[in-house]
Amino acid sequence: MPFAITVLLVLALACALSSLVTQGQEPGWYREQYGERGAALILALHADDAYHSWWFLLLSAFLCLSLILCNLSRLPSLIRRVKQAGDPARIIRTEAEVTREGIADPEPVFTAMRMTRVRRAQTEEGQEIIASVRNKAGLWGAWVCHLGVLLLIAGFALGQMTTEQVTVYGMAGDTLPVGETGLELTVDDFRVEIPKEGAAEHYVSEVTVRDPAGGRQESAEVSLNAPATLLGYRFFQNATGWEAARVRVFKNGEPLQEETLRIGGVLPVADKPELVVYLRAFRPDEGYLYMVYYQGELLGMNLLREEEELTIDEYTVRFDQPCRATLLVAKKDRFTGLVLLGGLITLTGLVLAFYLRPGALWAVRNGDGAWTVCGKSRGDPLFRDRLEEALKQAGGAEKKEENGKEEEEECL
Repeated sequence: MPFAITVLLVLALACALSSLVTQGQEPGWYREQYGERGAALILALHADDAYHSWWFLLLSAFLCLSLILCNLSRLPSLIRRVKQAGDPARIIRTEAEVTREGIADPEPVFTAMRMTRVRRAQTEEGQEIIASVRNKAGLWGAWVCHLGVLLLIAGFALGQMTTEQVTVYGMAGDTLPVGETGLELTVDDFRVEIPKEGAAEHYVSEVTVRDPAGGRQESAEVSLNAPATLLGYRFFQNATGWEAARVRVFKNGEPLQEETLRIGGVLPVADKPELVVYLRAFRPDEGYLYMVYYQGELLGMNLLREEEELTIDEYTVRFDQPCRATLLVAKKDRFTGLVLLGGLITLTGLVLAFYLRPGALWAVRNGDGAWTVCGKSRGDPLFRDRLEEALKQAGGAEKKEENGKEEEEECL
């Protein structure tokens, strides 16, 4: 236990510190943000990709090993406890929480406590014993919970080691490769929905994923809070950005050319290709950032609002209808099922530990023919209250205290 707690604390501290570092950036980005020394430390510790780092996997392995050994070492004694839980000779040696003497018939007490599966035996002195145990499954609670946590950690660690993740970025109508998976993704449509309150934007992509080799395809709608599973990959709507705009070129006031130009793309003028318009960026609050080249030489650059025009000799250029692109993330985690199984087992262990608390009820016949009834539960105050009420209905006398100490239990 001390070892496991130490590993957990170290792992939690390391993850907390790593969360302060932006993950997955290029080395140059870290040098700009943290300086040469800071970047060198981050890269040396793999804090830029903490959950795939050697130290994270090593700590996870140590924690899994600790849980495995803990469960294996406890299993034999736990099995013995479960088998012996209903043994009357063992039960009567239990320290009772509630004891009442002089009960004429203990059967109604067992019935009231819903503990009708009783076992009968005799003490070495020949006294008759009636005993019953409920919720023996609760003894497995901590062990099952440990097993579930083990599967959770193992599934998460293995998933981090083997997960495939690909980013796909494109506009409506684009057909794009999904990394090196062999799949193709077509963005059938992309829209930005604004709720009536106008408080937040909702991005929605309609996509089709094809497997050219297998001849299969599947389509679905992907939004921020509703990922879709297509051909074995989970697609998430991650973000959006401005990708293109419509460019119209006029010559002496007459339409000459109209095209959709991507951000970072160039447009040679139709009848004068040595004159090139380069769309560098679009900023909704400022306008279109353009650059103009003639025969490879920069003529100028500026910001142009949608209602404004750029004039170059007899040519006029206008930008409008900016287009958004969608950023999708495709993931495939082969150990998601293991994590889900671990979560269900952990939840089962918690239910066993906290809601199925074992309780024991036993009665020993005294020499005068009356019975002494005793009971005990593991942290269940309701069991004790119900037992005291049942004993009160059955009659008899409560065990008295003498000089501040309880008399020795007759049942022992």
